Order: sequence, then structure tokens, then C-alpha cells
Amino acid sequence: MVSIVLATLNARYAHASLGLRYLRANLGSLRADSTIVEFILGARTEEVVEKLLAFSPRIVGFGVYIWNVEETTKIVAALKAVAPEVVVVLGGPEVSHEVDAQQVCRLADYVVTGWGDVTFAALARQILDGPRPLMKVHAGAQPPLAEVVLPYGEYTDEDIGRRHVYVEASRGCPFRCEFCLSALDKTAWPFPLDEFIAQLGRLYQRGARHFKFVDRTFNLKVDASLAILGFFLEWIEADRGDPPFVHFELIPDHLPERLKQAIARFPAGTLQFEIGIQTFDEPVQTLISRRQDNAAAQANIRWLRERTHAHLHVDLIAGLPGEDLAGFARGFDRLVGLRPHEIQVGILKRLRGAPIARHTEAFDLRFNPQPPYNILATDRIDFPTMQRLARFARYWDMVANSGRFARALPLLLGDAPFASFLAFADALYAATGRTHAIANERLYEHLHAHLLAHGVEPAAATEALAADYLASGARGKLGFVDIEPLARAMRREEAVAAAPQRQQRHLRT
Repeated sequence: MVSIVLATLNARYAHASLGLRYLRANLGSLRADSTIVEFILGARTEEVVEKLLAFSPRIVGFGVYIWNVEETTKIVAALKAVAPEVVVVLGGPEVSHEVDAQQVCRLADYVVTGWGDVTFAALARQILDGPRPLMKVHAGAQPPLAEVVLPYGEYTDEDIGRRHVYVEASRGCPFRCEFCLSALDKTAWPFPLDEFIAQLGRLYQRGARHFKFVDRTFNLKVDASLAILGFFLEWIEADRGDPPFVHFELIPDHLPERLKQAIARFPAGTLQFEIGIQTFDEPVQTLISRRQDNAAAQANIRWLRERTHAHLHVDLIAGLPGEDLAGFARGFDRLVGLRPHEIQVGILKRLRGAPIARHTEAFDLRFNPQPPYNILATDRIDFPTMQRLARFARYWDMVANSGRFARALPLLLGDAPFASFLAFADALYAATGRTHAIANERLYEHLHAHLLAHGVEPAAATEALAADYLASGARGKLGFVDIEPLARAMRREEAVAAAPQRQQRHLRT
């Protein structure tokens, strides 16, 4: 039994909520009378409510995000129906703006907007000790980051052993990209660096190896970036057990030589960069207040791809105001030419509070009124075309970003990557009528048929797809080739490669 339960629905089990851990770490004397309970999207509403009430809480605080607001609304409604005496407090980016317009906010007792680290704790004390506040909405106070208790001690051994460990060296963002809620920040605020690195060390000593930095601008302050990279390099180069895997969000056009030298020292499999290009269209960049030196960004991505072992995940956004299909296609082809490991094609969303909404009338932006508030049409891209782009994005994840089609993908993309893949996406949807639950073998077969229909030599298409299929570890049946003889040949070659040299000639016979 505890007085305060902090809860949220994560997209996957591997995602541990950093926000809830900040709230608990900053509860002060109330921390011992609190607990964190996390669920996964798709959990049954009644079971979630039952598990929450098993703690006999007086307060339940929910972290609300764009991906969980619909299910959280159902949970809050059921919770208030069966236990109206339990005080429900909401926080998180989804409920920090347009509070009056949201059903989940109407159902709740209190809403904390913005930063909740210290405001939730103060509100909880008032609720528990009285008198209860009369105001429903409480604007989160923003204390100096040195006064915020860091949350990393709230990660359990199970979290460290089985989930991503989310960390942040700074908050906020100095840029004004209007599709992002960080556009509302005035700057980026760093946490005290020495204490942050000390906390990383404690996590590492406890066995944490998968670190995801949520900073919007990791490489904004190079000295801090170098100190953090140096921490991980020290552990890697000392060969102290399993090496880490570290994810950073990188500003694409800011990569000084000192930073390049540090990045180049990381071995394969240890470093991943998420790089937000979003658009190469300069008039669109100006329209949405995005400052980006395209030439520098392009040169840096090329350098990272060719001179480092970092895994590059680069973002583009379809549906931005002022950008038509041809403009997006040019940007996509330009990015494919830089050969990042992944291209994440995102569809523009209207995040609550984000300034992108100011363009709604001028560019006839039509957003889905329900989460995730994705763009449905603009004055440049009509609804059917936007649907094609959404399918393009989904299939691109399945084929290109999956890494399973390394040999066949160049045959598919040819000299016109966007047009070629859009044609495949259209054909795949026409044949299957779905964007999910496409059987693995069927996907290979549809791609094989498409390559042949578009002039790829049959032997080349068959060889590439068969090799990709076997390399992926799959061992089913493909309609266009007998895979078993190829599998036997591959196993024989693997045995030859693994055997001592004196035995290799016998294994080949």
C-alpha cells in the first residue's frame, strides 16, 4: 500500500519512462510512500485499473503522451467510475496545451503542464495534507537544473538488465523548428556535467549498457559532448566487459574537428546517431523557422558514413507546409545518395502547442483530429497522395530499414529511388490491401515479382533475394526459388570458414 502511484503506458516493454522516474526522485519525503507502475499499450483497461487500485493509492499520476492518450483516457474514466475518491493527476506533453479541449483532462482532478519535477511533488503534498488546491491546472515550475534530483537511481536492476536506459545531459532546444514542441523553449539548459557523468558511471557499474540520450541538441556544446563521449570511450578502450551501445540525437550541420576525432574512435556497434534533416527544401526550412546549412549537413553525413562506424538514422518529414510531392522526392533521393543506414520517413503531426498550426489556413493543412494528429492533406498534397506517402513510409521500414534486403534494395531503387520505391509501395498495397501483417515469405515474393515486372534480369533478382532471405536467418519456402540447396551450400561454406585450414579442403568435397 502506497499513497502515490506514478503510472504510464509505454509503447513497448523495453521503453522505461524517464519522466516517471524524475517525478519519484523529486518527491522528497513522499518518495518512500510512492511507487512506479508501467504498462504497455494494448493492456486491458479493467486489468490496469485493478492493478493500480491494488496499491490502495490516494493519488494516481499519469504520464500522458501522443501515443497513449486514447488508452489513458479510457483508464482514467474507468478509474474514476469505480474509485472516485482516488485523485487523478495528469502530466506530460500531450496535456500541457489545449487542456480545456481534452476529455482526459476533464475526467482528471488536476493537470500539471510543462515541467513536473517539483510542481507534482508540491501538489501531492497539498492533496495529502490539505487544504486541497482549488485550481485544476498547475503550470509546472522550471527550477535550475542543479536543483533537480537526477532520476537514475530509480532504474531497477530489471530495468538495467532488460530495458533501454534513458538519460539526458540537457533539456530544451535553442532552435525554433515549428513542427516540434521544443520550438517553445528559449534555449537548452545543461545539467551539472560532473554529477551527470558520475551518475552514468554508477549506471555502468550496475550493468547498464544500452543508453539512449533524449537531448535534442547533444552536440550543441562541444566540450560537454566530448566529456560524455570520453566517458564511454574510457570504458570501451579499457575493455571492461560488454561494450555499451549509445544513442544520441545529432545536429546535422555542426560537427567540429574535435568531435569528429572522438567519434572516429568508437568501434562498430557502439554508437548510433539520430539526425534530423526533415527537409532539404530551403524555402520550406525558412517557412517553418528551421535553420540548417544543407551543404554542411550533407558533408557531415557523408563523413560519418565513410569515416566512422556510427550507425546513422536520418529523419525526413512528409507533408510540411509549402512542400509538394516532387520537392519531397528530391530531398529523399538526395538523402539516399548519402547512404545512411536508416531513413525514417515521418508524416507531419500537429503536436498540441507546436507553432506549425499557424500555417493551417495559408496552406490548407488538414490534420487528423484524433491522435496521432497526422497530416491528411495540404494545398500541395491531396489526401490520396498523402495516403500513398504513409504507405511508402511503412513499407520503407519493412524493406529498407529492416536491413533484410541489402542485395535486392539497390536493384529496386535504381537511379530514381523515390519514384521506384513509390511504385513498389503502390503495387504491394494493390496486391495485399494491407500495410501490416504481411508474411515474410510473401514480401520476398512480391518484391521478386515487382523486380521482374520492372526489367530486372530474373537471375539477378532471384539470386539477390535468395541471398537476402538466407542471410536474414529465415528458413521457410519461397515460391520463386528452391531455397534448401542454397541453404545447404551456405551452411557448407560457413563450416569451411570456421574450420582449421587443414580441414577446409575435406569439407569442400
